[in-house]
Amino acid sequence: MTTRAALDRLAAHHGMSIAYGDLATGTPRPVPAETLRLILDGLGVDPDAAPSGAPAASEMVVPEGARCHVPPSLDDAPGWGMFCQLYELRSDRNCGIGDFGDLTRLARICGAAGADFLGVNPLHALFTAAPDRASPFSPSNRRFLNPLYIALDAVPGAAEPEDAAALRSDTLVDYPAVATAKLAALRGAFDTQPFGPDDSRDSFESFVAEGGEALRLHAVFEAISGRMTAAGHGPGWRDWPAALRRPGSPEVAQLAAELADDVTFHLWLQWIARRQLHAAAEAARAAGMRIGLYLDLAVGEAMDGSSTWSGAAAALPGLSIGAPPDMFATTGQNWGLSAPSPTALAAADFAPFREMIAAQLADAGALRIDHVMALWQLFLIPENHPPADGTHLRQPFADLLRELAAQSRARQAVVIGEDLGFVPDGFRDAMETANILSYRILYFEQDEDGFAAAATYPTSALACISTHDLPVMATWWRGIDIGLREAHGLVDPETSKLHAAHRERERKGLLRALERDGGLAAGTADAAATDLPEQALDAAHRFLARTPCLLCGVRLADLVGPTEPTNLPGTVDVYPNWRPRSPVRIEDLPEHPAFARVTALMRAERPRPERSAS
Repeated sequence: MTTRAALDRLAAHHGMSIAYGDLATGTPRPVPAETLRLILDGLGVDPDAAPSGAPAASEMVVPEGARCHVPPSLDDAPGWGMFCQLYELRSDRNCGIGDFGDLTRLARICGAAGADFLGVNPLHALFTAAPDRASPFSPSNRRFLNPLYIALDAVPGAAEPEDAAALRSDTLVDYPAVATAKLAALRGAFDTQPFGPDDSRDSFESFVAEGGEALRLHAVFEAISGRMTAAGHGPGWRDWPAALRRPGSPEVAQLAAELADDVTFHLWLQWIARRQLHAAAEAARAAGMRIGLYLDLAVGEAMDGSSTWSGAAAALPGLSIGAPPDMFATTGQNWGLSAPSPTALAAADFAPFREMIAAQLADAGALRIDHVMALWQLFLIPENHPPADGTHLRQPFADLLRELAAQSRARQAVVIGEDLGFVPDGFRDAMETANILSYRILYFEQDEDGFAAAATYPTSALACISTHDLPVMATWWRGIDIGLREAHGLVDPETSKLHAAHRERERKGLLRALERDGGLAAGTADAAATDLPEQALDAAHRFLARTPCLLCGVRLADLVGPTEPTNLPGTVDVYPNWRPRSPVRIEDLPEHPAFARVTALMRAERPRPERSAS
C-alpha cells in the first residue's frame, strides 16, 4: 500500500483537497485516507499508482466565448421579478398544492404588476410512488417534471377529487393525500380520455420520440417504482431485487412489458406536465415579462432515483454531495445527492450535463443554479460517514462553462448562480466573466461595520432579501430561525445565544442601512419592536431596487406568507420542510395591501421599458 504522502500527491493530482478549512472551528481539517481512496476508485484511478496524465485544472479559466446570455435591455433598465414556491400557492381551483394553472395565473398577475420574471422552486421529477419525499432539491431526475404540479382542470376527463376542498383548506401540503387524489384523477383521464382536440395522439407520440431513451427509462423506472413500493420494497432502485437494479437486465425488460400501460401513463404525465409548463411560460411572456419564467436547478439527484438508475447521472459510487462544517451547521451537511464523475462526464462528451441544462431551458427565460460552485468543485462525503469526513473534488470547470454558456445563448436565457456559503477565491470573478449573475442576499451583505451600501452591490447580480433556506423578513426580525436551529440540535445553546445577540445588532444595522439607502424616514421604525415594522419591509425592497444589480427579486412569502420557514437545512422529518402553504389565495393577491404596496414601489424604482431588445 502506498504511503500517505504518496496518496496525497495522487489525490491532489486528480483534483482533491487533502485538507480543508473547518468554518465552524476555524482550523484546518485533514481528509481521511479512506475518503481519498474511495474517490480515486470511483474515478477509475488505482489509489496505489503514481500520478499520470494531465492534472486537474488548478485555475478557473473561462474559455474564450463561454459567455452566457444577458438581455441588452437590462443594461439600460434593470429588471425585477417575483419568487415563490409553486406548491405553496393557494387558489380556489387547485387540489391542496399549487399547480401549473396557478403558475399561469400568477404569471399574469405579476406581469401586470410590472415584473420581468416569475421564479419558482425546482420542478424536477421526484418519486410518484413516495410523495412524502417532497424536497424539490432531492429529485429523482432533473430532466423531467413533477406530475403533481399538473392542473387537473386543464386535463380533459380529469374529475375533481372528492376531497379537493378539504385539501385546499389545509395549512400544510399533505403530499400523500394530494398524490393519491391527483394521480387517481389523472389515471382515470388517461384510461378513458387521454387525448383531446388540443392534445392529439400525434403530439404525444412526437413528444415521446423526442424524449428518446432517457424519457422511456424514466417512465419505466416510475412504473417499476410503483410496483416495488406496493410489494413492500422501497421506491428507490437500491431497495429493489438485484435483478432490477440494472435497466438493461432481462428482468427489467420483462417487467416493463408487463407494466406497459403504467409506463405509457408516466410518459403521458410528462407530456401533460410539459405542455402545461409551456403554457405558463407563454403567459408570462404575453404579460409583458422580459425574462418570463425563472426555473431553479438542484445541485444533484437522489442516489436511488431514476437518473442514477438509468446512468444519466454519471454518478460516482458510494459518495454523496454535502457541505463541510460551518457556523450554521457545525457538524456539516449531507444532502444525500449523487455526485457526478468528472471522468464519466468527459467520456460522454458532457452529454448528460448538456441535455439536463437544455431540459431546464426549454420553457425558462432564466435559470438559477443551486450551489453554482459545483461547476468548480463539490464536497463529497463517503456513505455512512459524517460530513466532516468529506473533501472537495474538482470538476471540469471550463468544459461545463462552455456547455452552459452555449445552451444559455441558444435559448437566450439568463443564468444566475447561487454563490452562498464557501466561495473559492476567484470564483465570483470567473462568474462575472462568464456572464453568470451572482446571487446577493440582503441578510448576508454585511460585515463588522454593518450592512453594505446599496451602491456597493455588483451590477452582474440578482439581489433579494432571502432564499428558501432562510426565513422571510418578518421571521428573521423576530429571530425565530435562531430558536429553530437550536431546538433541532443544529447548533449548541451557547452558539444560539451568540446568534441572538448578533441579530439584535443586525436589526439596528439594517434600519440604519434602510434609512441611508432605502428611503426609510429616520425614527419611523424601532429596532426594538417585536414585529417587523411595515415601513422596514417596504424600505428593504426599495433598497434592493436601488442597487446596481441587473435583477432583483421579491419573495412572495415576504408579502403574504407563509411566515413559517420553507426549509430548515439539516433537518428531514422533524420539521415540515417544503409543506407550508400561503394563507392568501392567488385570486386576492392584486388587492392585498403588501403586494400592492411593494409591487408599486418596484415599478416606480425599476420601470419596465415599453420596448426592449432581448
